[in-house]
Amino acid sequence: MIQIAILFIIIGAGVKYGKAYFLIAGYNTLPKEAKANYDIEGIATVFRNVFFGMAIAFIIVYFVSEWLNLPDIENVSFFAIILFGVGYLIFKSNSKRYKINRRGD
Repeated sequence: MIQIAILFIIIGAGVKYGKAYFLIAGYNTLPKEAKANYDIEGIATVFRNVFFGMAIAFIIVYFVSEWLNLPDIENVSFFAIILFGVGYLIFKSNSKRYKINRRGD
């Protein structure tokens, strides 16, 4: 679980600070004109925050499961964290907040 947390921290930092926007599904397939309609820095910040949040949740679950000596907590929590994190990421990054209105309407 700790290895997954480290991987998520690397992915989140890569998208935000390394400008690894190709990791954002669908963004790299957009034409240049369509890419200009999105606040990619804002979307990258959302990705970083969600991936860091999931990493912190993984670390907390790991230590709680070790402390309580209940390894099954990790399995259930893993899927819950992924499901909630990815759902939130999709919902938030596709909101109108990150769509730039170029036509003035």
